[in-house]
Amino acid sequence: MSPERRRIAVQHARDKGLSERHACRLVGQPRGTQRYLPTQRDDEDQLTNAIITLASEYGRYGYRRITALLQQAGWNVGRDRVQRIWRREGLKVPVKQKPRRRLWLNDGSCIRLRPQKANHVWSYDFVEARTHDGRSLRLLTMIDEYTRQCLAIRVARRLNSYHVIETLGDCMLEHGVPEHVRSDNGAEMTAERVRKWLQTLGASRCLSSRAALGRTDTANPSTASCGTSA
Repeated sequence: MSPERRRIAVQHARDKGLSERHACRLVGQPRGTQRYLPTQRDDEDQLTNAIITLASEYGRYGYRRITALLQQAGWNVGRDRVQRIWRREGLKVPVKQKPRRRLWLNDGSCIRLRPQKANHVWSYDFVEARTHDGRSLRLLTMIDEYTRQCLAIRVARRLNSYHVIETLGDCMLEHGVPEHVRSDNGAEMTAERVRKWLQTLGASRCLSSRAALGRTDTANPSTASCGTSA
């Protein structure tokens, strides 16, 4: 915890009736640090605005490279001061996203289907959780990839392919039959009864893993294939 946050915690404790000595001992704040009045330079606001502007323009730069840019622009500023303002303003470098893996088809092609409209591509998957007594809990979640609407969340101790078909059927009765249904290669998703049921309705099944036989099952040969989960 930074000294500034400790200072706020001490003040909060004093507002509750504790003495300064007792409050400082509780949060581990030296009394001299607590009584210190920070001084702000005249160019603090201008420097803060310059840092925020550069951070917005160069989103992948950290405070070290921002310091170098400021120095090139004529600012007489050190890395420690920039780091202090950087942390105070809550600036962070976004985490790099891993490239999405695509599904290679038997003919060597790789097509990634993107949703273009509502009921174009649905996705469903299982989420694992545990209750307070340690027992496992499964959640079947289903969304429309285009509208990002949550179509269903089914919670039970056990869920299998029959429950998948039942949940899909309820959603289709309410929203209509989608053109594509995307899932991974879990046992409940790749069960033959699920595949045949979707083919009967005319919806193509898109697998999101290359491990799932390296192909996309379609009920209609003219239907576009897809390969990567949202």
